[in-house]
Amino acid sequence: MQVPLSHVCIHSITTKPWNIEQCVHHYSREGFGGISVWRNTLENRNIQDTGKMIRDHGLEITSLVRGGFFPSVSLEKRQKSIDDNRKAIDEAAALGAPLIVLVCGADPGQSLEMSRGQIKDSIEALIPYALASNVKLAIEPLHPVYAGDRSAINTMKQANDMALDLDSPVVGVAVDVYHVWWDPDLEYEIKRCGNINKLFAYHICDWKTGLSDVLNDRGLMGEGCINIKQITEWVRKTGFSGMEEIEIFSNLYWSMDQNEYLNKIKSSYLNLYK
Repeated sequence: MQVPLSHVCIHSITTKPWNIEQCVHHYSREGFGGISVWRNTLENRNIQDTGKMIRDHGLEITSLVRGGFFPSVSLEKRQKSIDDNRKAIDEAAALGAPLIVLVCGADPGQSLEMSRGQIKDSIEALIPYALASNVKLAIEPLHPVYAGDRSAINTMKQANDMALDLDSPVVGVAVDVYHVWWDPDLEYEIKRCGNINKLFAYHICDWKTGLSDVLNDRGLMGEGCINIKQITEWVRKTGFSGMEEIEIFSNLYWSMDQNEYLNKIKSSYLNLYK
């Protein structure tokens, strides 16, 4: 089921060489309806003015990316992470972003179980601040290849269980096909996520075989082995009506002319559902 481009969002990291003003101008010109703003693009800018500029171009701000990175063997570092996530909540509120995506983090100096406990405790500590700011927090499970130092939350089940245990209307899950496409329980866990009203965001790109870089060699939609159409169907069956968010990290595509790249993104999305 193809949705119109007006219901498709692009993450600003996707066109990393562009500043936020360029992202907004070009995404709007090409007919995309939304943008997920990465925090680095807000440096040295008035955040409220930036939010107004985005909305004046007809774009919906779907999220601020990213918060998280909670676990550490160091108590001082864990507290700094909480402080930075409170700052991210402030930034989201000033920008007018309803949601922060959490890349939860991991510390190779301790067990995954310890890191997961610290993630849960840290999100729980942020809930009152997020509630007061009217900003949601989306736990994004990352592919197990990142379990060592990037995220100890690696499956939809883990994300769903944690969101359910935290039992707050501001805590949910972000589904990124790049990270979860391999999971044999994915259909069930997406349905479950919808049933508990925790499906907050949906990200798409593709997994190329023979990756040159597991972080920065993501593919355009249709360029790899992910059955995006099937996963999108599962997501839509839950009643999720949010934007499809295109998020691609690619040294290859960042090195090319970004207007040409944006045209490739547009074509790959439109071809996906033909």
